Amino acid sequence: MGNQKENLWGGRFKEKIDEKFFFFNRSFEFDKKLLAADIRGSLGHCRGLEEAGILTADESFDIQAGLLNIFEESLENPDFLEDGNYEDVHSFIETQLIEMIGDPGRKLHTGRSRNDQVATALRIWMRDAIDEILLVLKETQTALVDLAEEYSGTILPGYTHLQRAQPILFPHWCLAYFEMLRRDSDRFIEAKRRTDVLPLGSAALAGTSYPIDRRAVAGFLGFAEISRNSLDAVSDRDFCADFAYAASLTMTHLSRLAEDVILYSGTEFGFFTLSDRVSTGSSIMPQKKNPDSMELVRGKSGRVFGDLLSLLTMLKGLPLAYNKDMQEDKEAVFDADQTVTDSLEITSIVLRNLTVDARKTGQAATHGYLNATELADYLARRGVSFRTAHETVGQIVLRAIELGVELEELSLDEMQKLGPEIEPDVFEAISLEQTLGSKNAAGGTSHQQVEAALAEAREFLEG
Repeated sequence: MGNQKENLWGGRFKEKIDEKFFFFNRSFEFDKKLLAADIRGSLGHCRGLEEAGILTADESFDIQAGLLNIFEESLENPDFLEDGNYEDVHSFIETQLIEMIGDPGRKLHTGRSRNDQVATALRIWMRDAIDEILLVLKETQTALVDLAEEYSGTILPGYTHLQRAQPILFPHWCLAYFEMLRRDSDRFIEAKRRTDVLPLGSAALAGTSYPIDRRAVAGFLGFAEISRNSLDAVSDRDFCADFAYAASLTMTHLSRLAEDVILYSGTEFGFFTLSDRVSTGSSIMPQKKNPDSMELVRGKSGRVFGDLLSLLTMLKGLPLAYNKDMQEDKEAVFDADQTVTDSLEITSIVLRNLTVDARKTGQAATHGYLNATELADYLARRGVSFRTAHETVGQIVLRAIELGVELEELSLDEMQKLGPEIEPDVFEAISLEQTLGSKNAAGGTSHQQVEAALAEAREFLEG
């Protein structure tokens, strides 16, 4: 099979690998994404070999220069990584290095295995990926805060069970998603902390037999610590599952946001309007304007959930240490990374292309007896037990429904027939302004609390 490149393990074998199995076995098509990370890991390993006296200064110089040349070539030549006949990116780099500098390139793999090499490259890549996601998360949070400030006085009906429940300020809605994304950021930061462990020096599974200073190599590569057990280090992919879990919860939150936007932009609600820049039309119905941007974000959440499930399923039955099953980790994390990054970016764009109809949201917030709880609280403040007050207000609501009016439109006499404790000040107590203003406990939807929360969110973003 002449088109196969020489692999890194052929000395013990007499026959060429079956062609079908070669392409089934290879990972170069997707793990070439690790080229820069693998080169960085190899540079650190090279320095460790030199410090240990295994490489001369000249050999180390040639190897490092060759690795940097490979990296530069990958940036400048789009076709450089298009040769699909390598087993993986690691054999690709080593082959290129040997062709470039000769025998010194054959010494680079001293003291390491592909097992710890791959784990190191993946951890380096993931640290960078998390940093990028944190930036995009912050951009989405900024878009939410900008939108909240633009419509700071707008009132929106809050829902439970998709039924109008209580009025809230629109910024309070925005900040609910801001808080979800803040927790997502924390999860990615924690995932990065657990990723920031150097497995290099674990070799195949038992540890390296060369006097390489692993802590020094960790310092070269910017790792916070080194792995404590070589057997665990080469078989650990917990950090991949952590990453996919953080991505999955982020997609869960984006999907919930998408669902709200889709609902509120529909004609039945009419609260939001998406600009033409983030909408599509129908091939048959000329009047349609569809929120495809948000529907895709909602739909793509399933991809990331699948990535997490595939990782957990792959890992659950593996014996120690490395097994080829673990090659399946990369496509899952690469897909989760791309999908969550794209979805965050699209969500930010949508939020910046969304307008709120304050008239419709305000009207909806004042229709449907959304101040009923406020009336129950009014009675409770007058000494009526809350459970009795709840029942009384339920009867008052029934009477209002019979008359086809809102609670504040009922006469005082009608209210007092069912709740004799009610006084003329009830109308001020159940007004929209008072209904909002009374929710002044920390985290509530009063103007005071929301203004403070917005200021804190802006400070968090700027800090």
